Amino acid sequence: MAKAKMKQAVIPKFSSEAEEAAWWDAHRSEIEAEIRQRMKQKRPPTLGNLFRGAKPSQPVTLRIPKEDLETARRLAARKGLGYQTYIKMLLREALAEDAPECIATRTRQSPSRSPR
Repeated sequence: MAKAKMKQAVIPKFSSEAEEAAWWDAHRSEIEAEIRQRMKQKRPPTLGNLFRGAKPSQPVTLRIPKEDLETARRLAARKGLGYQTYIKMLLREALAEDAPECIATRTRQSPSRSPR
């Protein structure tokens, strides 16, 4: 049986706190319904997931030197995060930083040639 797909709410930009409060009040029932639906589907009901949709992730295995792993665990603990979450944040930041370079490199290559 196909699952019904719910229309996701889009949070607009607000010009004032009062306008934002009014929007949340007006959309409360649909947000709560979305949370209940996600809980039934066993998706974590975070606000980010509710409004972006949970992005699928791919499990990977990495070999990391013990010293680096211990450093990551220590730094993550200082920030109140799990070490895997912390490592994913660092990876995402590094990729975002390098993304413009990757895009620029791809646009300079000939369209007939694929990158190796």
